[in-house]
Amino acid sequence: MRIKLFLFLLLATSCFAQKTTVYTIGDSTMANKSNPTQNPEHGWAQVLQQFFDNSVVVDNRAQNGRSTRSFINEKRWDSILKTLKKGDYVFIQFGHNDQKENKPSVYTNPRTAYRQNLIRFVTEARAKGATPVLFSSIVRRNFNEQGTLVDTHGLYPLETRLVATDYKVPFIDLQYLTELLEESYGVEGSKKLHLHFNAGESDFYKTEKHDDTHLSLLGATEIAKLVVAELKKTDLDLKKHLK
Repeated sequence: MRIKLFLFLLLATSCFAQKTTVYTIGDSTMANKSNPTQNPEHGWAQVLQQFFDNSVVVDNRAQNGRSTRSFINEKRWDSILKTLKKGDYVFIQFGHNDQKENKPSVYTNPRTAYRQNLIRFVTEARAKGATPVLFSSIVRRNFNEQGTLVDTHGLYPLETRLVATDYKVPFIDLQYLTELLEESYGVEGSKKLHLHFNAGESDFYKTEKHDDTHLSLLGATEIAKLVVAELKKTDLDLKKHLK
């Protein structure tokens, strides 16, 4: 009996060790939201697990309100490094909060601190034998009166591209892809990708809600699908585990 139990535990441990972990780090556009069956808001990394087979575990460490600076200063990156192993992946998408000049705890200069923080994520992940993947920030739903989608992120997506090029990091241009997504839904239709509710329309919100940054379940799922489609175009072994 003891031998059988030992073999069972050995097999279970071996199966668990073979799983690849995809750590996702970033801000509220990626993060898990509480009470997902009732809460209309979802992060795109929150819905990513469904697109992988059972050999991959998505460990979503993205957090609301975080920038590269605060994610590091709060030791969130250190906590990932403690368990990050060879063969794992780190999906990196920051920028929404790095640009908040009125909040020194999160703000980073795109050409200096932001760039160096991205480089740190990349080099330290690689030192653990893991593969970093850089993502530019998803766009905000920011249409002007003429119906043109206007950028709100400034130099941050560009700097992400430059780090990806300089350090030969796989790069997924979510800024461009989500521009196309928003435009395909149109000025009014794109509200469905975000959080637009009149008073009394949603049981979750007591008053009206008009949020063009954060995502509905539809918006999160659409962006996760974009990520999956781009992963399939790469040379990463991870794509073998996509459904």
